[in-house]
Amino acid sequence: MRKTLLMLPFILAACETAPAPAPQEALPLMSGYRDAADQCVRVGENAYTNQFMDDSADLVGCPVDYEGTGVFVTETGAVKVGEAGGYELYSVPRG
Repeated sequence: MRKTLLMLPFILAACETAPAPAPQEALPLMSGYRDAADQCVRVGENAYTNQFMDDSADLVGCPVDYEGTGVFVTETGAVKVGEAGGYELYSVPRG
């Protein structure tokens, strides 16, 4: 019984659902998030990104190799939710 209880967190972790695999199609990228020249851009909805859409947050994509990601996350409160098409996807709370 004790071994079963100790293993419970690992058993429950295995039950978590993983995000859908990244699509082969291009992400629906829009304009810059903070301004038109921003490398982090709004991301529209498609079969992959709809799992990250939220009425209280914006979905934003930053290039994987973008050096300003740390500043972006700090300034916006962004939370990484996925990666696809060379972009890291972030949920950014609307404030």
